[in-house]
Amino acid sequence: MHRSLLALFLFSVFTSTGFASERPNILFIYTDDHSYRAVSCYEGSYDWVETPNMDALAENGVRFAHATIGTWCMPSRATLLTGHHSYGVESMRMEGAYPGSTYDPERCRFWPSVFRENGYQTAQIGKWHTGTDTGYGRDWDYQIVWNRPRYPKNSGAYYYDQLIEKNGGDAVMTKGYSTDNYTQWAVDYINGNEGREEGKPWYLWLCYGGVHGPFTPAHRHLNDYEGVSVEDPADIYPPRSGKPTYSRTVEQWVEGPVGEPVLARGKSKGGIKTDGRKTLTDWVRQVNQAVKSLDEGMGRVMEALKESGQLDNTLVVFTSDQGFAWGQHGFQVKKAPYDANIRSPMIVSFPERFPQGEVCRHPVGGVDIVPTLFDVACIDLPWEMHGDSLLPLLEDPTEAKWDNPVLTAFTGDSYGSAANVVPVGDDPDSVAKLYMRGAVPWWVSLVEGNLKYIRTLVPDEPEELYNLSDDPDELVNLAQEPKHSKTVIRLREATIAELRRTGAKMVETLPEVAELPQ
Repeated sequence: MHRSLLALFLFSVFTSTGFASERPNILFIYTDDHSYRAVSCYEGSYDWVETPNMDALAENGVRFAHATIGTWCMPSRATLLTGHHSYGVESMRMEGAYPGSTYDPERCRFWPSVFRENGYQTAQIGKWHTGTDTGYGRDWDYQIVWNRPRYPKNSGAYYYDQLIEKNGGDAVMTKGYSTDNYTQWAVDYINGNEGREEGKPWYLWLCYGGVHGPFTPAHRHLNDYEGVSVEDPADIYPPRSGKPTYSRTVEQWVEGPVGEPVLARGKSKGGIKTDGRKTLTDWVRQVNQAVKSLDEGMGRVMEALKESGQLDNTLVVFTSDQGFAWGQHGFQVKKAPYDANIRSPMIVSFPERFPQGEVCRHPVGGVDIVPTLFDVACIDLPWEMHGDSLLPLLEDPTEAKWDNPVLTAFTGDSYGSAANVVPVGDDPDSVAKLYMRGAVPWWVSLVEGNLKYIRTLVPDEPEELYNLSDDPDELVNLAQEPKHSKTVIRLREATIAELRRTGAKMVETLPEVAELPQ
């Protein structure tokens, strides 16, 4: 259905259900480095994890089993402000001391400004990580943010002692646990105690900093999950056959003094140094302790919606910028193309409109979220976006026809035209751009149903193909088996087609892949 016709249809739906005079509010809850494995209603979560409020949201909405929002913090947020993959976000760039960044708001428009023009009040609370210009007064009517790019020396203060800007004003050092602070500010806004304009529909982007490193739990959760244990991932140590060089050899975990994996801390002539303290179980336990305050915060904001009488007319979206690996494939990082590294939870709830307690198993991407919000708000898209509205899946999560593949691209910290050419060469600048000061090079992937294709953008590296139904841990690269060569070639061509469709000029400079086995 054409988008303008769809918007007209939705308007008639809202009219028939009594919502014509008050279009739906939108609450977008966004966590950080939050793997689907840390939400207890997800398959693959640890059996001791408890997230009752996230689970309750799933019981009252649609849970997306396979969502890939982005690859790391900044490009994921850029996508959710523009509706474009990072290579389509023109003028965005890193600048100055990390995480300093900037953009030209005339060349890089953020869509909340369009909601403002169409009668919505827009608000953002929490972490800001996309340029020093937060867009207050242009994109946002109300803002309380921790502006990481503007204050590099404070950029590591994820949980305590943050410099907080309010409505474009000077930053104020703010005490308290950040997750709880953001929750309280959101509750105040929802209840109309501060910032919210009565009589207007609103869009609130609530961006938590948890569960990002240093993965600090609230004091009240420091003793939670005592006695739990975490099984070692099958491929935590090398070698890993069939994978690209960087993935085959990564060694971020080593065997500790008592045999359980501990984080490697660099190498010296005497061998690998370890921190000698925390095991894999320690780290995973700590992360899930920190998730508990996020779950409590979600419960509080949902209760505020209910008590204020706004729950029935509010679309709630919960997801994260990406996941985070804990030993899988040897990683303790995001960025890599594997589900363990980047797959996010995603739950959408609007009981007055969408089914409850349903699970949608079609893979979806971050670029699909923005068109969905525009459709729900009955606002025409202001520019062409890279994704598709998820409304068909929200209306009928299990039976809707949906054959859209999910493209994901990692181009380091290069955006827009800076990502037009894939870096090549052994010179320091090219290597630094290709690997973004880390262990993972540029790559692209395409998920089509249960099949996942990965192409590492380094010359002569093997392509990867996984059947996520049979091999959810992505251990066996089917591209190394001759019988799957036709599938690899088909998905290679489909990936190139999707890059072309979304205007990725780097498609003209993709390095050659290794020959497929005969």
